[in-house]
Amino acid sequence: MSPQYQLVGSTFDTGLYAEVQQFYSRQMRMLDDGVVDGWAESFTEDGVFSANAHPEPAVGRAAITAGARQAHAALTEQGIQRRHWLGMLDVEPQPDGTINARSYALILSTPRGGTAQVQLSCVCEDVLVRADGRLLVRERRVTRDDLLEQ
Repeated sequence: MSPQYQLVGSTFDTGLYAEVQQFYSRQMRMLDDGVVDGWAESFTEDGVFSANAHPEPAVGRAAITAGARQAHAALTEQGIQRRHWLGMLDVEPQPDGTINARSYALILSTPRGGTAQVQLSCVCEDVLVRADGRLLVRERRVTRDDLLEQ
């Protein structure tokens, strides 16, 4: 069965959309710049990061931090700069106050002295919440296109 889609109507909240875009811009920049603790603080304490490339989700900010720190260290050792480019963002506020956000993510890798290449193509699906006036990721699911079952 094909997914059902609803086109955006006149009640679209452009302010919320811009806020979520800005959140991702800063969050991904921290990750790409190796500001791992700052990036991990954009998740709730009990946040979940799951990906079809990982056998088990990382549960809790400490586990999310450890995974990001390990990945960044490996890339640094290999002399690779990563950049995450998010687009095709869809933002859906929910009745319970959470926000469902879905985007496409291109992950680019540039080896020291080399040429940038698209490394991965993914779908990123988040449940965002507000805490102390700021957005946080409560749950993130990353689905790599190359690992989809046909």
